[in-house]
Amino acid sequence: MSASAVLIAAAEGGIIGDGRTGANLALGAGALGLAIGWLVLGRAGRRFRTSSARTGGWAAVAVGTVGTVLAVLHLATASGGPGTGNGIVGAVVAVPLGLGAVFLGRRTLTRFHRSGSPAEGANV
Repeated sequence: MSASAVLIAAAEGGIIGDGRTGANLALGAGALGLAIGWLVLGRAGRRFRTSSARTGGWAAVAVGTVGTVLAVLHLATASGGPGTGNGIVGAVVAVPLGLGAVFLGRRTLTRFHRSGSPAEGANV
């Protein structure tokens, strides 16, 4: 099964559960990305462990992007409107969560870049 088929099946809630499953997956991914971005952003300005700040920033961007893509796919494939039990409202909430995670991850990477990356092979 290709990655795009898995994402579409997850967004439709066709893997497990009812129609809200795709929205719940998107909400979880968006909230996780937002939490990672927020935690890493606080540590990005410090001089120790800058490599983990870069890794955390990329993780927040990746998880936020997955959450946003799942939410948009769920919105595109869901039938009915808000209040029908298809998870439309959850998917609508998941979009800004995912975008916020991408923003915080990108901000972390920008702050990491400004503080100066450590030399290759150096343990900082």
